[in-house]
Parts: sequence; structure tokens; C-alpha cells
Amino acid sequence: MQIRWIPAFSALAVATLAFAAKITTDYDHHVNFGTYHTYSWIGVRAGNSLWQDRIQRAVDMALAGKGWMKVLSGGQTSVSAFGRTREQDTLQTFYDGFPGWGWRGWGGGIGTATTEVQPTEIGSLTVDIFDTGNKKLIWRGTATGTLSSNPEKNDKTLDKSVMEMFQKFPPQEKG
Repeated sequence: MQIRWIPAFSALAVATLAFAAKITTDYDHHVNFGTYHTYSWIGVRAGNSLWQDRIQRAVDMALAGKGWMKVLSGGQTSVSAFGRTREQDTLQTFYDGFPGWGWRGWGGGIGTATTEVQPTEIGSLTVDIFDTGNKKLIWRGTATGTLSSNPEKNDKTLDKSVMEMFQKFPPQEKG
């Protein structure tokens, strides 16, 4: 019974990891983020205006949650975001006939393996924050992950990824 449960659990764990977004952030370690409290948008570029609005809303919510205030113009910082999608081929191999493995005494009979190329849609989002005064990049966050064919699921993934991106924002000054 345990032998059947372990492969099922492993498959579930792999499926969960496949849909998790990879989040990275970087920042200028010489900047005191405690001096910034307002931001203005430079712009958002994405595949269409629906996604532009969703990205801006998600970033606005994350920054508001950190106590930053959005102003129409003249913010201490300027924010830009760029979202894009690309297609990536994924190889899926299916094995038919367990005896076909023929490995370390297992089987040895004839089995077949079929490999298919499946296109996978990958989405990425980059959010940049600049010091408005000197136009210098002070913070960058990126999120990359597999997209679903379900727009509502992608919307939830976007919100979760942006919140995770801003989880340790603003960076704390190192003493």
C-alpha cells in the first residue's frame, strides 16, 4: 500500500512545483529605502491592456501594503513593469510495459517509450523602481512561471507572485 502512495505523492509534489513561479529580487545596497514613501508610474507594457491593468493593480496593492503612496506625478520613485510570454518546448516521455525497463534485474522484456514535444507557455514579469531624482535603478523584481490556459488562475498567480516579489521590500539597511 505504501508503494502505491509514494509515487502518487511524488507526482503531486512535482506538479505543484511546476506551477510555482520563480521569484528573484535585487537592489542597490547603498540606497536607504527608508527615505522613499511615494511613487509614480512610468508605464506598464504587457501583451494587452487587460494584463497591463492587472499588473499595475497588483504592484499598487503590494506597494500600498508597504506604506508607499501612489501619486500621479512627481513621486520620489518611478515604477515600470514589463510582462511578456514565450513558448517553450517541454518533453513528455511515457513508458509502456514495465518489464521493458530491463534495469538491475527488473524485467528485461520488451517495452516502449514514447516522447512527445508539448509547447508550454511561460510568463515573465519584471518590475523596476528608479530614484526619480537621479533616474538610477534602485530595485528590480522578476517572476517567471508556467501559465495556465485558465485566465482566472493566471490572475491569481500574478497576484501571488507580485506579493511574494515584494515580501522583503523595502530592503532593510545593513548596519
